[in-house]
Amino acid sequence: MSGHAFEDFEPGQVYELGSRTVTEAEILEFARQFDPQPFHLDPEAAKESVFGGLIASGWHTGAIWMRLYVDAMLGGAASRGSPGVEELRWLAPVRPGDTLTGSLTVLDVTPSATRPDRGTVRIRGELTNQDGVTVLRMTSRGHFGRRDAAA
Repeated sequence: MSGHAFEDFEPGQVYELGSRTVTEAEILEFARQFDPQPFHLDPEAAKESVFGGLIASGWHTGAIWMRLYVDAMLGGAASRGSPGVEELRWLAPVRPGDTLTGSLTVLDVTPSATRPDRGTVRIRGELTNQDGVTVLRMTSRGHFGRRDAAA
């Protein structure tokens, strides 16, 4: 088994997931497909919104975090899926040109009581912009295979 397995995670570990700069074109494309609200879709209308300009959808921001996570860790890991997100917060708007940096903090790890080949890792995921402002924070769980399935 290559990549991260259940045994590799310990509470308190922090993983840096890399960065991505958000473009106006991708904000507009995501909005056209999935969240066509004026402040995500129309730069002129967005100027008149409470945000004072174009912003990325929160769902787009979450998708960016997920891409960074997959590229940095999950793609080669013993991932067995996820039962879901416990909490998701969009804390500040994401604007064209922002560079977002992702991180993951391991909150706790729990071996499965019913499936000895896996365990659950509870994490806090965050994205911060180039000014150090946290724009997204979430808590979720992931299932990971164990190297020693007999354990």
